[in-house]
Amino acid sequence: MSQRLKLEIKALDAVEGQDMVILVSDGLVVPGAAQEWVGAGAQALLTRAAAAERFKGKALAGLTLPSPEGAAYERLIAVGIGPEDERAKLDFVKLGGAIAGRLGAGRSAEIVLALPEGAIEPKQAADIALGLRLRAYAFDRYKTKSKDKDKDEAEPLTVTLRTTDPSALKKAVKITDAIAAGVIQARDLVNEPPNVLFPEEFADRAAKLEKLGVEIEILDEKALKKIGMRALLGVGQGSRRESRVAIMRWNGARKDEQPVAFVGKGVTFDTGGISLKPGAGMEDMKGDMAGAACVVGLMQALAGRKARVNAVGVIGLVENMPDGNAQRPGDIVTSLSGQTIEIINTDAEGRLVLADVLWYTQERFQPRFMINLATLTGAILVALAQENAGLFSNNDELSERLTAAGIATGETVWRMPLGKGYDKMIDSKFADMKNSAGRYGGSITAAQFLQRHVNDTPWAHLDIAGTGMAAANSEINRSWGPGWGVRLLDRLVADHYEG
Repeated sequence: MSQRLKLEIKALDAVEGQDMVILVSDGLVVPGAAQEWVGAGAQALLTRAAAAERFKGKALAGLTLPSPEGAAYERLIAVGIGPEDERAKLDFVKLGGAIAGRLGAGRSAEIVLALPEGAIEPKQAADIALGLRLRAYAFDRYKTKSKDKDKDEAEPLTVTLRTTDPSALKKAVKITDAIAAGVIQARDLVNEPPNVLFPEEFADRAAKLEKLGVEIEILDEKALKKIGMRALLGVGQGSRRESRVAIMRWNGARKDEQPVAFVGKGVTFDTGGISLKPGAGMEDMKGDMAGAACVVGLMQALAGRKARVNAVGVIGLVENMPDGNAQRPGDIVTSLSGQTIEIINTDAEGRLVLADVLWYTQERFQPRFMINLATLTGAILVALAQENAGLFSNNDELSERLTAAGIATGETVWRMPLGKGYDKMIDSKFADMKNSAGRYGGSITAAQFLQRHVNDTPWAHLDIAGTGMAAANSEINRSWGPGWGVRLLDRLVADHYEG
């Protein structure tokens, strides 16, 4: 991972960088606090250049122009924030990303944090800082040729946030920096190659959260066999890499307060097993652990910002490989819940992992709710493309809160149905249930399978096959692994489960 950004916060009493960034509203209105530093000559130049480029201050649009003679900076960068009456809709995290996209490595930039209508709130400014950090991320640790690049390219971008209240902004940025660190952790995990990030290594990386005060427990195969996680172990039995379950506990509230729980699917590489996937595109299956990556990133974010909540993260880590010892179609396994499962397709493996981990989590920790994340089905891509994660739940309040958090962060979810008719589709002739019901309603029947391993605990399943990996570029992400879900779930906790 490369975080090509050095961020500083200073008072708005000077502008010293090579680039000066100002925020302009619809109609090219320059904030009063920025006018002194821009200078009259630059304002006239901005007006002429904007007319030529048809730049009108639309939100997230930008215009870069050279400074006029005698200016203390080299380039003036104007970034649009749209009309004042739409300011409440402006995504300041995306704004930060849009600004970062106009800055270059090895340069220094000063951002004048002021709006045309007045001062910018510390939370808004901190969100800009979050967007800057997320856009600056690049996963390039295996690119040896980058060492030979121009020296300026290797230098980080230095950004100074100029504000009228540095102390308030520094306090707010401590929170967004913790969230950024969690997202970056999740991105790193998803981007890692599978020969590096196998179950044992994944568990070791999760264990590093101990330095933030997170309690860690790693269950090896001997412990998993003793507990009875036979469905999970069945998935990994064809691999030479041992399976693991990692348990992370952040205790930020009273000891007697019920925890909230997050469960992640962590298939570090998925060949499909005996039901082998096609070769084309199989390399993307290194990302089949994006759910577990999100849980680790979330636990890092909660601990990093010292969230006032008790939270548990549990991730099931396996590698699904074909081998003489691999699980076969037709096998019947007994899950931790005591229910039997007929294996129809060994490529429907994630639900087997989650079945045991969900049951274990609810029985041991008695959480207020459980949310699991998994790159579970290709069917969710057919239904929702990469725009939304599929949301399945047994609880309307939890669903509504997740939906609201998704809208607030841009990590949106779309609720999908559950019902008796779908549940009947996973009945088996030979066991209590089967692990695949075929093509029709594939994401729904997978969710019904999970629900059979959840009792009365409020529960939500997020199918992130379309959002957790192979991400499209956006204002705040240029990475294959986007770290999706960390900001969503952190916002859920912050809005409803702290204090």
